[in-house]
Amino acid sequence: MFGIVIHGGAGTLPRAEMSGDSERKYRAGLTEAIDAGYAVLQEGGTSLDAVSRAVMLLEDNPLFNAGRGSVFTLDGRNEMDASIMEGRTLKAGAVCGLTRIRNPVGLARAVMERSEHVMLAGAGAEEFAASQGISFVPQSYFHTPERWQQLERIRAGEFGLSGHTISHVGTVGAVALDTHGHLAAATSTGGMTGKRFQRIGDSPIIGAGTYADNQTCAVSTTGHGEWFLRTVQAYDIAARLRYGGYSLSSAVSEAIMQRLPGLGAAGGLIAVDQRAQIVMRYNTPAMFRGCVRDGETAKVYIY
Repeated sequence: MFGIVIHGGAGTLPRAEMSGDSERKYRAGLTEAIDAGYAVLQEGGTSLDAVSRAVMLLEDNPLFNAGRGSVFTLDGRNEMDASIMEGRTLKAGAVCGLTRIRNPVGLARAVMERSEHVMLAGAGAEEFAASQGISFVPQSYFHTPERWQQLERIRAGEFGLSGHTISHVGTVGAVALDTHGHLAAATSTGGMTGKRFQRIGDSPIIGAGTYADNQTCAVSTTGHGEWFLRTVQAYDIAARLRYGGYSLSSAVSEAIMQRLPGLGAAGGLIAVDQRAQIVMRYNTPAMFRGCVRDGETAKVYIY
């Protein structure tokens, strides 16, 4: 048994604000990504290749807050973060504060596979990208009208600097189990609308936003990054399985539906374990998500 799960972020988008045309576009974007990742698995490819492919497609889609569709900082910049991890060896790579890389998750994988490091930041990460022949795009590539309008509303004082009230989706991710029994996870984000001080959230942090271990599960999170950092949320799920004897479903439910709300945190996560059990859970009004396993039909959800 093998399978893949993806998410396009959890957020505050009420069903009443989702037009039929918008919903079709979101569903099409999710379907394209999950189909591409699943095709890798069907052909005997690795879970690492599957999550990379799925996340790259979501990064290329301006609907989602990662890559092309990344939100703006308060000073009108795009700063992107990403991470990736494979469960067989626990190797991982992460990047943060990128401004000119089309697919941050691809650079995160390069850090994992072509360097002795786990995490590179800002100019150093982009210097490494250049040394590896990874192409750059102009900063204008990331300028989308919808994201700019969100920033303008914050600058006008319509919302607080957190931007949570207008950031309908934040972060993309994927987790997968391949035919060889190996797990992998990847997460990518444009961060928080109107953020300052080069703020970094949970997405590029191994153990907080991304985690994979063949002995337990693979996890990618989305939501209130500061709390996912404080609770080391992705690793917390794996630890509940490894040391607490939890099932994947009970571990995720307790974390997302009980612990995080009790701390005032909002968000969700996707996970798959070594037996191909899939869980997608969130405590926000919506989470863009989808999943498919061997022999089953792909499913895409928003609410």
